[in-house]
Amino acid sequence: MIRYTLTRFALLLLGLLVASVLIFLTLRVLPGDVAQLIGGVNSSPDQIAAIRENLGLDRPLPVQYLEWLGGVLRGDLGTSLLTGTPVIDELAQKAQVTVPLGVMSLIVAIVISVPLGVLSAMRRGHADGTALSVGSQTLAAVPVVWAGMMLVVVFAVWLGWLPAQGFPRAGWSDPATAFQSLILPALTIGIVEGAMLLRFVRSATLQAVGQDFVRTAAAKGLTRDAALIRHGLPVVGLSVITVLGLQVAGIIVGAVVIEQLFSLPGIGRMLVADVAARDLPKVQGELLALTGFVLIVGFVVDLVHRLIDPRQREAA
Repeated sequence: MIRYTLTRFALLLLGLLVASVLIFLTLRVLPGDVAQLIGGVNSSPDQIAAIRENLGLDRPLPVQYLEWLGGVLRGDLGTSLLTGTPVIDELAQKAQVTVPLGVMSLIVAIVISVPLGVLSAMRRGHADGTALSVGSQTLAAVPVVWAGMMLVVVFAVWLGWLPAQGFPRAGWSDPATAFQSLILPALTIGIVEGAMLLRFVRSATLQAVGQDFVRTAAAKGLTRDAALIRHGLPVVGLSVITVLGLQVAGIIVGAVVIEQLFSLPGIGRMLVADVAARDLPKVQGELLALTGFVLIVGFVVDLVHRLIDPRQREAA
């Protein structure tokens, strides 16, 4: 287990290094000149050159990358060119919206997908099981923006139960209002992601039904459903844990869109604004932080899966 953990950790570091190179090079090929943006349209070529020199943009790309990487290793993700604010400080502030949104979305996805996915598999061939299967496929194909708009129309416009947009200026010092403002966005992401996860849970449950240990338990007197619940669901749970790592990436992508739709001051909305403003150091730090988070979640999921699944430890 120690050897496996060290190997996975080395792969995690390698993945972060590759991601940092790709992020750095990709942002350098985007159109536009940061120095021109800062200097304005009336700046002379000499002024633009001075800005580039002051920002270090005139140095070779390898030198710029190594300086940025050195700062990252010291815990410095850079400083915004336009505001002069450390990127890590702004990420910490915006994470107070994005992290709770992601957690709430994941809870909604699990609550929807696990019981309904198991029920869909257990009721296979019946009308309700078929309806759940068709419904999950339909919801999984729904664009997250459209789903959000429909929820706003129903719960904010027609019923007036929840706010349609915005986040309280007081933040989490007003927890009730802050929580209410995240309910619709979390439902939007959670329903779409939950529909996709439901299909996987259904497939994993159907595979568990066909396992020898489930059939043996049924042969000893348990009903098929009881044998599945007692002996098959732990196997389904192992499969779900693996997929949850991928769901986290989907939730982050969804948050970028949903924060725009619901006017939430989170990391996703900040990232879109910074890309439009060509604030390269800030965008670099934000993308690296998000990529690192996804890779770390995958690393943790792999370790947890190996710890609770004795078959993997025996195969090592």
